[in-house]
Amino acid sequence: MRIAVLASGNGSNFEVIAQAVKDKEIPAELVLLFSDHHDAYVLERGKKFGVSCESFELKEFSDKKSYEAALLALLKKYDVELVVLAGYMRIIGKDLLAEFPNRIVNIHPALLPNFPGLHGIKDAFEAGVKETGVTIHYVDIGVDTGPIIAQGKVQVSENDSLSDLETKIHQVEHQLYPQVLADIVKEANSKL
Repeated sequence: MRIAVLASGNGSNFEVIAQAVKDKEIPAELVLLFSDHHDAYVLERGKKFGVSCESFELKEFSDKKSYEAALLALLKKYDVELVVLAGYMRIIGKDLLAEFPNRIVNIHPALLPNFPGLHGIKDAFEAGVKETGVTIHYVDIGVDTGPIIAQGKVQVSENDSLSDLETKIHQVEHQLYPQVLADIVKEANSKL
């Protein structure tokens, strides 16, 4: 299976996915890393793994529809079969969703349906919950509303700072995301 990762920032989730592909834990080919920021550190990580890296920014296009058309063309150019979002901070539009039905996977740093949106960790922390976590889900037209594939729980202690909680969340993300992606790929391969 040919995978593309879309990311906007640092890329720690990309790195654990790329390592899992390299180690054959995810039986797939990582064919593309795309970032919507030319200066995102994730692109440096992609080069380190020898992954084809591409980037363009929304401001380079007249509107979101033309931006997404260019992204769709890029995914087709690389014959991508599964799109993996790893800190990609844009809403996926209907044209991309139509082209990849149930083949766009996202990771969210909270136990959905609680705390959707951009600041899942901070929102959970400020709400004072005793438990939060990580959700991996298929992307649909809503914001963090698609079918849930897996969740990992994180306990919040009264001594945790926001930074402590972020660290705990990232640890669970880095374990859970490669496992779930491996399962998705293995299931798809078994149907071939």
